[in-house]
Amino acid sequence: MSATRTTPRPAAATTLLSRMTALARAELTLLGRTRGALVAALFVPLVMPFSVRSAAEGMDLTGAGLNTGTLVLPAAVGFSLLFAVYSVLVGVFVVRREELVLKRLRTGELRDVEILAGSSLPAVLTGLVQCLLLTAGCVALLDLSAPSAPHLVVLGLLLGLVMCAALAAATASFTRTGESAQATPMPLLLLSMIGSGVFWPLELMPDRVASVCELLPLTPVVTLVRGGWTGDLSAYEALGALATAVAWILVAVFAVRRWFRWEPRR
Repeated sequence: MSATRTTPRPAAATTLLSRMTALARAELTLLGRTRGALVAALFVPLVMPFSVRSAAEGMDLTGAGLNTGTLVLPAAVGFSLLFAVYSVLVGVFVVRREELVLKRLRTGELRDVEILAGSSLPAVLTGLVQCLLLTAGCVALLDLSAPSAPHLVVLGLLLGLVMCAALAAATASFTRTGESAQATPMPLLLLSMIGSGVFWPLELMPDRVASVCELLPLTPVVTLVRGGWTGDLSAYEALGALATAVAWILVAVFAVRRWFRWEPRR
């Protein structure tokens, strides 16, 4: 009898979900081996809100229609977005580029947007979980009531996650080495903490200064989260914050498409 020939089965086609999940799992493993990134992502955002609470004792929050809870909670969300998402992802994109990881990924089935999104997933999910935990902690410890407009809180948080991931990729475009990735996020971090209502609410700033600070990237996120909790945000103000956040996302996406590098900067 002649031997029967077996026809090899074709490799199973991968799906977008399976590709993204595999990349995110690998990135999570690599992220867990980086102690500096873990400290920035997990420890710093949990500690910084205590400094905001201490600073709130010297502010006239009642005159601005705020209290300690509505000051600290948006600040806690902002810290998570800045440190757990933005700062960590700048380092992730730069280090993976310099190690030729991004270049190798592009030779497979993954598209460029899938590589960036999959690499961002662990940090984004970390930031999301951290924001939820900090929100629950602020509600429990600072005697906050339920948000008056929860849809604004959710919208602000989602916009913040997308914006910080996009801004991280844009910042990585101009960052040469993994060592410099620790410095290039600093301008946005400092500007956001000083001018976006994190440490000092816009309601207590001079009008001209506040009008400029409203244009900073993190300001619309803080505005939507705080306004969603207090219920004092008008439809016009909410739309303005939404437009500012979307504009920053579009600017970041344009910068990534135009200048993001997939190979080492040599």
